[in-house]
This record gives sequence, C-alpha cells and structure tokens, in this order.
Amino acid sequence: MQKRKELWQLFTAFFRIGLFTFGGGLAMLPMIEREVIERHGWTDRDEILDIYAMAQSVPGVIAANTAIFLGNRLHGFWGAVTALVGVVLPSLVIITLIALFFNQIKGNAIIAAAFEGIRSAVVGLLAVAAVRVGRTAVTSRFAFWVCLGAFLLSISGYVNIIFIIILAGLVGYGQYRVKGAQAQ
Repeated sequence: MQKRKELWQLFTAFFRIGLFTFGGGLAMLPMIEREVIERHGWTDRDEILDIYAMAQSVPGVIAANTAIFLGNRLHGFWGAVTALVGVVLPSLVIITLIALFFNQIKGNAIIAAAFEGIRSAVVGLLAVAAVRVGRTAVTSRFAFWVCLGAFLLSISGYVNIIFIIILAGLVGYGQYRVKGAQAQ
C-alpha cells in the first residue's frame, strides 16, 4: 500500500512537471528541481545535476530521460514507468487536441501572439535554469573553464553535443589523473 502511494506521488509530481512547463527539455529544469528537491526531497542538487547530465547524454527527450532515471532510482522499473507516463501524458493529450484542431487555429492571430509570448518566456526560464545549475555545478576554476569551453563549442554550431559531453568527461578524467598523480 505504501509503495502504491509513493508511485502515485511520483506520477502526480511528474504529471505537474509535464503539464505546467512549456518548451520541454532544459526549460523543465526549474520545475523538476522544485518538485523533486524542494517539494518531495527525493534527491539533492548534486544528484539532480548528475541525472541531467545522463539524461542529456543519451538519445531521447531530456524530461522523459530525467523522469526515467529518477523514477528508477526511487522505485526501480515501475518507478521509471510511472514517472515517464506522468511527464509524457499531459503533452500527449495537449498535442493530440492541437492536432485535431490545427487547421482551425493555424492562422489565428491570437494564438500566434500567445505562442510568441510563450516562446519568449521559455528563453527566460532557460536562463534561470542555467544560472541555478551553474551555481551548483561550476564550483571551481577548472569547472568554469570546462563550462565556458562547452558553451563556446556548442554555440559555434559545428560540434555535436555528444562530442562535447564526451570531451568534457575526458577532460574531467584527465584533471582527476593529474591531481591524483600530484597527490602521490
């Protein structure tokens, strides 16, 4: 009975995340942090950063990947399924309704204006997410330079994000090896 209650809490938390965040992916980070860290205490900022890194490093939707990783950590396979269904269900219902009525609303000036506002707000939410994650993840000069390098490579548009993540991991490993050699 307790597990059923915990799975329901997991479902409703990720349902809220899926329902109340626009833009997907990184735009969901503030809402995910609010739900899983502040509201439920299921994890801390360090672990959520690791989960984000893993979610970004594998193919698929970041929010869905995050839900799967966290759900699995909390309640195994059924936790992963529950969190995934919770985060995907709102989008599935909303996009299905939009698809049904798309031809009627596609030229509507009010709808276009609303989405222009939503897109602009998503940029602000992404900036907030970047600052929050940065405060936790970038805690040394080394981390700052890795962050800046990843940013510059990414913004250039010429380097695949997977390569950037692998390169950052190798640089981190190299830093560990150098520090380890110096300590001995």
